[in-house]
Amino acid sequence: MTPFIAETIGTGFLILLGGGVVANVVLTGTKGHHSGWMVITTAWALAVFVGVVIAGPYSGAHLNPAVTLAMLITGNIGAADALSYVIAQFLGAMGGAFFVWLIYQDHFKATSDAAAKQAVFCTSPAIRNYPVNLASEIIGTFVLLTTIFYFTDAELGGDHALPVGLGSIGAIPVAFLVWVIGLALGGTTGYAINPARDLGPRIMHALLPIKDKARFDAAYAWIPVVGPILGALLAAFLFRWLGT
Repeated sequence: MTPFIAETIGTGFLILLGGGVVANVVLTGTKGHHSGWMVITTAWALAVFVGVVIAGPYSGAHLNPAVTLAMLITGNIGAADALSYVIAQFLGAMGGAFFVWLIYQDHFKATSDAAAKQAVFCTSPAIRNYPVNLASEIIGTFVLLTTIFYFTDAELGGDHALPVGLGSIGAIPVAFLVWVIGLALGGTTGYAINPARDLGPRIMHALLPIKDKARFDAAYAWIPVVGPILGALLAAFLFRWLGT
C-alpha cells in the first residue's frame, strides 16, 4: 500500500467511525440517541486507533494536515510527500463523511434540528467567541503534537510520526491522547484539532442532499483550520528549540 492510499483509507476510517458516533448520538431515532459526550469522545479515540492501525505501517499514520505540517517543519517528511499526504487526508475525510451520511440517511430525514445534522460532519462552538474558540483549537492541537513528538521513536531517524514497532499496540497511546484531549479540552469547540477532519466533511455537508440543513458557517469554519495549523506550528518550533 502506498503512503497516499494509506492516508486516504486511514483518514476515511477515522471519519467514518468518528462521524458515525456523532450521528448515533445526535440524530433522531438511533439506538444511541442522547448517549452523551463520553460515548462521543471514546469512539473518536477508538476511531483514531483504527486509522493508525491501518495507515501506520505504510505512511506513519498522520491522518491530519496539522501532524503533516509539524513533521515537515521538523524535517521528518519532504514537501512533495507532505502535499500528497494532505490531499489524501482531505479525500479520505470527505469519503468517510459520505459513508456516514449513506448509513444514517433515514435518521437525517427524521431529524429536524439542522445544527444536530451539521454536527455529524463538523464542529461548532458551544459559546461563539472567536478569539477563545481559536485559542481552544490552538491549545488542543499543541497538546496533540507536543505529545506525539515524544511518542516518536528517535531511533527511526524521523521516518514515522507515530509509535511503531509494536504493531497495533503502538496505536494505543495515540488513542488515549485523543481521548483525554476530547474529555478535558473538547467541550468548547468540539476539538477538531485536524483541518481535514472538519473542513472535508463540512464541504460534504454542503454538497449532500440533506433536507433543511444548516448554512456552511464560513464565519466560523476557518477556526478549526487555522487553529490546528497554529497549534502545530507552535509545537514543532518548540520541539526544535528544545531539541530531542
